[in-house]
Amino acid sequence: MRIVAMSIDLMRRGAWLLVLWLTTPSSAQRPPAPLAYPATRRDRVIDDYFGTKVADPYRWLEQMDSPATTAWVAAQRRLTDRYLGRLPQRAPIERRLTALWNYSRTDVPWREAGRLFFTENSGLQRQPALYVQDTPGDTARLVLDPQQISPDGAIEVGDYAVSPDGRWLAYSLSPGGASASTHVRDLSTGRELGDVLSETTGTACWTFDGGGFFYWRQRPPRPGEDAAAARLEKQYLYHTLGQPAERDRLIHEWQDARYLYCMLSDDGRRAFLVEERGSASWMNTMDLVDPKAPDLSAPLVPLLGDRVARHTPMGTVGDTLYVFTDLDASRGRVIALDLGAGAQARPRAVIPESTDVIQWATVAGDRLAVQYLVNVKSQLRLFTLDGRPAGEVALPGIGALGWPVNGRNSAPEVLYSFTSFLSPGTAYVYDLRTGTSTPFRPPHVPFDPSPYETRQVFYTSKDGTRIPMFITAKKTVRVDGSNPVLLTSYGANGLIEGPDYRPDIPLWLELGGVYAVANVRGGGEYGEEWHRAGTREHKQNSFDDFIAAAQYLVARHYTVPGKIAIYGHSSGGLLIGAVMTQRPDLFAVALPSAGHYDMLRYHKFTVGAGWIPEYGSPDDSLAFGYLSAYSPLQHVRPGVCYPATLLLAADHDNTVVPSHSYKFAAALQAAQRCDQPILLHVTSDASHMYASQTTAIAERADVWAFVAARLGVRVPRGR
Repeated sequence: MRIVAMSIDLMRRGAWLLVLWLTTPSSAQRPPAPLAYPATRRDRVIDDYFGTKVADPYRWLEQMDSPATTAWVAAQRRLTDRYLGRLPQRAPIERRLTALWNYSRTDVPWREAGRLFFTENSGLQRQPALYVQDTPGDTARLVLDPQQISPDGAIEVGDYAVSPDGRWLAYSLSPGGASASTHVRDLSTGRELGDVLSETTGTACWTFDGGGFFYWRQRPPRPGEDAAAARLEKQYLYHTLGQPAERDRLIHEWQDARYLYCMLSDDGRRAFLVEERGSASWMNTMDLVDPKAPDLSAPLVPLLGDRVARHTPMGTVGDTLYVFTDLDASRGRVIALDLGAGAQARPRAVIPESTDVIQWATVAGDRLAVQYLVNVKSQLRLFTLDGRPAGEVALPGIGALGWPVNGRNSAPEVLYSFTSFLSPGTAYVYDLRTGTSTPFRPPHVPFDPSPYETRQVFYTSKDGTRIPMFITAKKTVRVDGSNPVLLTSYGANGLIEGPDYRPDIPLWLELGGVYAVANVRGGGEYGEEWHRAGTREHKQNSFDDFIAAAQYLVARHYTVPGKIAIYGHSSGGLLIGAVMTQRPDLFAVALPSAGHYDMLRYHKFTVGAGWIPEYGSPDDSLAFGYLSAYSPLQHVRPGVCYPATLLLAADHDNTVVPSHSYKFAAALQAAQRCDQPILLHVTSDASHMYASQTTAIAERADVWAFVAARLGVRVPRGR
């Protein structure tokens, strides 16, 4: 049993010797100021929240397809393009980024029908292609090349699912990375079948005989309902190959699910449907489905249905299901369930909770492979099926295991990847019989990491909490306050910001930059307690932790406020929006990406209501109090000098709708007191988590040219 994460690795490297001058920014480097921002209408919209009046003058920008909004966004794009196009740093930066992106990289393979499937990007392909080979040492064969379907990368191709009998491939097509449709092709001939399902989400889950698959979708809009309105209802259906989609059987409908996925047992006798509620996976339910029931008419069988926690099925051995859970264990443990007992199955302890956090676990051969996090650094430990320690997989150094770690009971191997801030993800096959790891199609990167190093430090936040942070820089970095710094974090949803390779970071290091990653509360670095300490009424902890990280870098003389750039994506974008409005004096450049900046209305769009367990609902008087205390949009104040800001958004983002960025940009432009630019960068044919590789390189070139110009980093025009 396995879950496959098809990710687009958006980064690359190369050997490039640069001469670097760090100087005080001059008028020759920066375009003339102040900028003439597009005229933005202000309406007299005022909401009443429990007796508190809140103005929302840019509400009209929420109508993203209206002629007025379309014209305003077009004007903002023209302004941003003109500004960035005048930066002399941009051309050499894009050349270097293109070189850094140009290396072959392979995702973690997974086993199906006795063969290894994997995705690989040869270098500068817009999207990775799907391949198959019989054994790790065989020659790979091409299965599907997204470039043949979408040469310009405007349509994301992915969510690959091979049927257990090896006959069929289900995959998705998503224009701009959103609104997917599922398609099926014959693996032996490459012929497309007529089975096309619209408005699907996630990866198909085949039944063992290859006769059909489970899939899920958001409830379709009702007649007259706005397609962008918040809808949490999810439907799980079963599609029989060869039958029209209209005849697909509705298995179940969930009223408040954020995400659903399905896993099939190794023997094909059972399927497990997992529902995640809220913005974090700690509110899960698991249901057992009999795929062989006539017309799939048997009801769902709840497993641990009365116990709210994170439950992730790891794999089956006979009638035993192994589950990774934080039930009664905030840092995670492994339990077993007797599937013969059905809904009456009670958890049997296998691997107890420890001081280290369990991130992931899988059944591999006759072992349990468990991924631990020890002070935000990965370990991969092995156990027998009854929970006795059975050794450890030696990792290449200090870094992080990629997601997922794959395995199944029928194969004596663990498939994993390893990465660090200075080395890209490399897939490995660990042989349980010999105890050795073999690289699987390792990458060869045009970047020499030897002059650089990563250090982990700990600093004290506002309330005295000890926070970890990674700092990557030249080994000879001078602590004299002269270094430009990029500081980033995420801090939400229990997600972990561990060591990770980004192909554009070598560019920053070569330019003499320092790269810092703060592990603020709200993430899962120390388990569920760490996560909850940065949620709801405690969300300000995340912002305080991030501000304290910047203060640490200044106090230790790595940098000064005038040389600090900050970046965050999604919930990390909210983090950047909050800290730049709370402490505009502490940062020189802000790069908020796809964030939710209007925390009083975030729940009214697409999947926004699914984040209420994480943030709280502004419709509740108590939650309104703490949300309004930090919501970035409502804390933009006229007459303040805000950092130079490049707001990043994607035109097909149906997760965090881009109107958040539109309204925040309008408010900042109207309020800005000084000549620091406030620019809106809207990427075309992209979504919350997808952009073609060419688009990603161009966007990163815009970002780094902006940062270099504002921090006074000179970039040579030639190699």
